[in-house]
Amino acid sequence: MATPAFDRKPATPHEDPDNKPFFDGTRDGRLLIGKCLDTGKTFFPPRHVSPFTLSNNVEFVESKGVGKIYSWSVQRGKEPYCLAYVTLEEGPTMMTNIIDADLDTVKIGQSVKLVMKPTDGAPVPMFTLA
Repeated sequence: MATPAFDRKPATPHEDPDNKPFFDGTRDGRLLIGKCLDTGKTFFPPRHVSPFTLSNNVEFVESKGVGKIYSWSVQRGKEPYCLAYVTLEEGPTMMTNIIDADLDTVKIGQSVKLVMKPTDGAPVPMFTLA
């Protein structure tokens, strides 16, 4: 029997001045990642300091919202869900949930696409099988 993902509402994210641009993006349906302008490398979560150079020479850029499952784990209980690491096409890996899928079919290397999940505040990025 298939294990469907439970359609649970995520917790409202804590917003502060440092992550405001990220959540402004999710309100517009966009997933923003950081880009170090000194190295050209991208990173997640986006922040105002590069994890590569510790410089503030960074910008927030829009991800295409597609990637591949790097690793995953399914919590099977009353409300099953899938916690996953997804490597975005742009390079960084982010922790997220896989939603709207038969959790018995989730595999490493599977292609996924972005879905913004509503909360009582800003939407949060999650993924579904592509």
